[in-house]
Parts: sequence; C-alpha cells; structure tokens
Amino acid sequence: MTSPKYKFPLLLLVTSALNLNAQNKMLNMDEAVLKQKTTLAPDKLKELYWLKDSDGFVFSLQNSKDSLFRCSSIAGIPKLILDLKTFNTTLKLNRLDTFRNFPAMTWLNADEFCFKNKSKKITFNTLTKKTVAEETFVFPANAENEEEAPGGKWTAFTLENNLFVADDKEQMQITRDMDKNIVNGHSVHRDEFGISKGTFWSPTGNLLAFYRMDQTMVSDYPILDLNQRPAGVTLIKYPMAGDKSHQVTVGIYDPRKKSVLFLKTGEPKEQYLTNIAWSPDEKHIYIAVLNRDQNHLWMNVYNALTGDFEKTLFEEKDDKYVQPLHPLEFVKGKPDLFIWQSKRNGFNNLYLYDISGKMLRQLSGTENLEIEVTECIGFDQKGEHVIYQCVTKSDLIGRVIRKSNLSTGKCETISSLHGTHSAKLQADGKYFIGTYSDLKTPRIVTVMNNKGLVQQTLLTAADPLKNFKLGKLRVFTINASDGNLLYCRLILPVDFDSTKKYPVIDYLYGGPGVQLITNTWNAGSDLWYQYMAEHGFIVFTLENRGTPNRGKAFEQVTFRQLGTAEMEDQLKGVDYLKSLAYVDKDRLGLMGWSFGGFMTTSLMTRHAGVFKTAVAGGPVIDWSYYEVMYTERYMDTPETNKEGYATSSLLNYADKLKGKLLLIHGTSDDVVVWQHSLMFLKKCVDAGTQPDYFVYPGHFHNVLGKDRVHLFTKITDYFMQNL
Repeated sequence: MTSPKYKFPLLLLVTSALNLNAQNKMLNMDEAVLKQKTTLAPDKLKELYWLKDSDGFVFSLQNSKDSLFRCSSIAGIPKLILDLKTFNTTLKLNRLDTFRNFPAMTWLNADEFCFKNKSKKITFNTLTKKTVAEETFVFPANAENEEEAPGGKWTAFTLENNLFVADDKEQMQITRDMDKNIVNGHSVHRDEFGISKGTFWSPTGNLLAFYRMDQTMVSDYPILDLNQRPAGVTLIKYPMAGDKSHQVTVGIYDPRKKSVLFLKTGEPKEQYLTNIAWSPDEKHIYIAVLNRDQNHLWMNVYNALTGDFEKTLFEEKDDKYVQPLHPLEFVKGKPDLFIWQSKRNGFNNLYLYDISGKMLRQLSGTENLEIEVTECIGFDQKGEHVIYQCVTKSDLIGRVIRKSNLSTGKCETISSLHGTHSAKLQADGKYFIGTYSDLKTPRIVTVMNNKGLVQQTLLTAADPLKNFKLGKLRVFTINASDGNLLYCRLILPVDFDSTKKYPVIDYLYGGPGVQLITNTWNAGSDLWYQYMAEHGFIVFTLENRGTPNRGKAFEQVTFRQLGTAEMEDQLKGVDYLKSLAYVDKDRLGLMGWSFGGFMTTSLMTRHAGVFKTAVAGGPVIDWSYYEVMYTERYMDTPETNKEGYATSSLLNYADKLKGKLLLIHGTSDDVVVWQHSLMFLKKCVDAGTQPDYFVYPGHFHNVLGKDRVHLFTKITDYFMQNL
C-alpha cells in the first residue's frame, strides 16, 4: 500500500540491460576500493534512535555526520538540534574530550542524551547546550566486550579471559580462572549459530548470563608474529574438524548478591549451547542445545535461580543438519507466548509456542507467497501481530516486510514494491523507519505505520555515481541441472561494442550464508567490478546452489560434498558466457575469497583448462584443516565421511592445475589458517605445477585498511597481464 503523500512508480526486477546514468568520469582504484562505503555510497540514516515515550526519533546522515536531527513520526520537517562543532565547543568549555563523530548515545527524553567521556558519564541538553558530568568507574585500557545492563546501573566487561561487572564507582570480578585457556564472557563456538557475544543481561538488568569456555583440551595452533626480533609465535586454540572441541557452560551472576551459579546443562560436554534467551520474569533461561553432529536440537529450560534443568520444550531433528541462528522471542505483553524460527518445513518460518512447549500455529509461510523469513523485526502496540522481513517467490533476491496475526495466523504485506525493504521498529510498535532499494534506486527512507501507510519521506538518496561512466548491468536467471533458478549478474565493459570480444572475470563465493546478488542498488555489486569494466572486462557472478535464503533443499544439496554441486552450477554459468557472441571463450578469468577461494582453486584444478587465469584469496584447501563447527555441519567428520573429504581436498588435484593461478593469504589468518595455501604450494612443487603466490604479512582473513588498495592493485595487474 502507498499513501497519497508518497507515490512513485513500481520498479520491477529487470533482466534487460540497465543504464546506470553513465557520464564521463572514470573511477580510480582508491575510489573503487576505499570510497565505495563512504562518499561513493548512497546517503543513509546514521545515529538512528527512537525516543522513549514518544513518536519521535533522532538521526544523522552518513554524508553529513556533523549534524543531528530530530523528527516526529507523524509529520513535520526534520529539525536540526545539534551540530558536531557546537557539541565539541561545549565539551571543550567543560574540559572534556572532543569527538570526531557523535558518540554512542542513550536518549533520556526528546532533548537530553547521555554518553561516556572517559571516566565521566555526561548528560547533554540539546536546548541549552549544557552538560552535567557525573564521575563513573574508569574502565581499564584493555577492557573488552563492554555491555551495559538495561537501566544502565551495571556494565559487564572482560579483562583477558575473566569477566567483570562495574557500577558507577567500582568493579567486581566475577570469575577468577587462572588458566588462560578457560575464557569467560567471550563469544563461543567460533561465532557460529548466530553467536556474536558472551554476556546476556536479563530484561531489567538484575541478572547476567555469561558463557564460560574451557579450551584446555583443544590443540594449540601457531600464528606467526613478525613484529618481534626474532619472529615469535602466538598460540591460539583452533579445533579442526574431527578433533576435540572446546566445552561450554553458562553462568548466572547476581550483582546484588554478588553470587555466581552455573546451569546444569549436562552431558555430553561436547555440545553447542546456542541462542540464549531470558524469560520476561527473569526466572528462566532458554537455550537451544545442539549435539556435536548438529542434527538434533533440544529447546531446554533452566531455572535461573538454582541452575537446575527443568524440561525440554521441543526437539528438532534433520537427516543433514539443524542450524539455530535466532533465540526464541517472547511476545510483547504476553509472557506465556514466544516465537521460534525454524526450517522444519523446508523454509525458515515463524512458529508460535506457549511456555509449556505446545506449538500453537505457524505464523509465516502459510501462503503460496513466502519463501524464507530473514528477520523477526518485532510486534505492534498490543502484541497482536508479529512484523518480519522475508523473501517471496515473486522476488527471490529481494526482501519485503510482512506481518502475521498471532491469533489467526493471517498474513499481510506491509511493503509493496519489488526490491529490498528493511525496517527499524519503534518500541511501542506503532511506527517503523523503512529503508528501500532496488536495482535503480540507491535508497529511500520513509516513516511508515504498522499498516503500511507512509507518513513521510525522510531521504531520497541521490545516485553518488551519476557523474561516472559505468558499465551496463544485467540481472537474470539460468537453470541448474535440477531445474532450480540460478541468479546471475553481468556488468558489461564501458563503451561496450557487441561486435567485439571481451575477457570475463567471474567473481564468486558460492558457500553457505553469503548472498552476493540482491535486488538492491547495483545488485549488490562492488565498485571494483566497475573499475574492471572501465578497463575492458566483463564481470560476471552466479549464485549457485548451497547459498542461503532459497530454502533448505537448495542449501543442503552440498551436504557431505562441498564443492561438487557448486562447481556444476558455476560451469552452467560458463556455458552461458560462451554462448554470448561478445565473450572471448579463451579469456575467462575467475576470482574468489575464503569459500570463494576454495571454489576458485577447485575450478582451476578439478576442471582445469576452463579458466585461463584466476585469483584465490584465503582459500580452504582441505576441509579437515578447517574449524569444527562450520565444517562438520556441512561435511560430517573426516572419519565418517572419508570419501567426501578426499574428493573435496585440493591437495589431491595440485598436479592438475592449468593456467595462471595467484594464491593470496594473510600470514596471521586465524580463520582459514595459512597452512592451507602452504600445503597446496608444497603439493604443486612436488607435482611440477606453477601457481603464483603473494602473502600479506600480519593480515588476518582479509586484507583491510589502506593495504586493501594494494591488494586490488595486485589482483588487477594480474588479470591485466594474464587475461
């Protein structure tokens, strides 16, 4: 639905060439690499905060970071309430440190916010431009993982491997593990299963749940430290597939009693404790417990006051794997109901449960419209509807906003345009700030009510590339061997001439959890692709089976045989490219990083001769040398899937390498460890094949910062010289 205040034509996903406002300016490498997320990105809202007990909100703009605006959801023009210069002037007058950008804020009301400035908690009034400073606890310089409790009375943080809690005056040490291999308050399970932190405050901040990870049984792995003379070694814990994994427990700390207890999560100790959630009354902890095989999940309830296991609400099993990524979420104002996300019916959907464990109804995916829920956004005012983002059959690379009635399961679409919609919901659920983009639309930000009516338009971002001469972009589909649609993105060279023949760079990832082609501005492509289009290359990407948001069958086809179905699909893309009269079949190039590096090296060896030149960054070479949680989900263990590991190990194909292959690796990579590419080099030396090699000293799994320009200059030069 659209409001009379806000109308613009329906923009459909197209498969024909799109002219991206080509002008005359050409990208340089710095712009293509470093500025694509800043000055050459469409403007967006930053520092976005909904105000308490109000329909108002505060924001700044990405390309105007020095200005803070306040606005009403219902109507009105955003009002400038503070600029960074005035803010810093006030801080200087009060002998406080100044900021290059606005700090993290907690808004107390429409006019006041508080923030931290070293040892002080500062309240700033945007009307009077005055501050009130309050002395607070000074965090140690090496403090990490800071998380403030609701209400702000306490803050949890870690020092090395132990957990601390501080109020405004002092710190309390919660754990006292002397062994550095026992870690408290940090993220666990290598950040799989949606885990991104190690502390979890209860709803009112009275209790703190935290992870304790025992890694004493995990093998040490050496990371070379080149900053010493002579060079040294930093030992990390890196559990490889099939080896001993770390053991995790969950503690509960009560800051009022200064007491700790641990949940009785039982045996076996090698299990995954994922997706921690508190009950609204703070008496229970809900944990999705997953076995090491990752094919059996128990939703368990524990007593937060005693640590006792109380019951299992439900179980989920799968012949291949179960992958919980989201904690259960209690319904607003209804502490006896919660929502759980599951792929039990083949697609990720929302299910309504009561606290006895009874499933009441499915809330999404009940129509012949939805495919996958990608985010549970929240609830309306009375908790009658759940609002969520999802993929639909009509636009498999876009996102829409929908809502479902909790009592009836009836679903409605809130956003109507084909493209990608996201939403940030107001606390009371009446309004949300919606962001929209599609292939031609850089970004539109509106305020909408939960019925889908636009209240006002906050931002219609200009095209930051309008003055550049760009290649034409196409998004289309081809068919996989099993009939599935495979999405493709193609960027033609600048000044394209259909009578000429052009080299192609195929950029791929191809692995779980990453979607490269989206119904967003420029289809999610990287500006470096346009840089290469300026230099006469076609840049192509295909989203193969095994990638996310297309359902369980689409994703799990790669189970126990990573690389096989993915390469089959990529070769379908090659067939398509070769069918184009303007493609030079003898000049096909390939590039990928991480899983994409694995795919690139696989295609250059297992299908040698198809591509003339390739660049593989941080490549997995042998899955038995990769981490437990990720690898065993998709491959089982090396012992139970010997054939699958042997087939996918690129050490077995080093002698088949043809063409020019440049391997790139960071010497400090703690994700895909440096050993992978070094082992492959040794096999190539033994076999007499000749890959090229480049390392980035001190870099981790990717090359970031200013060195990223060096990386892409290196890659560009390699394709220029060899393709």
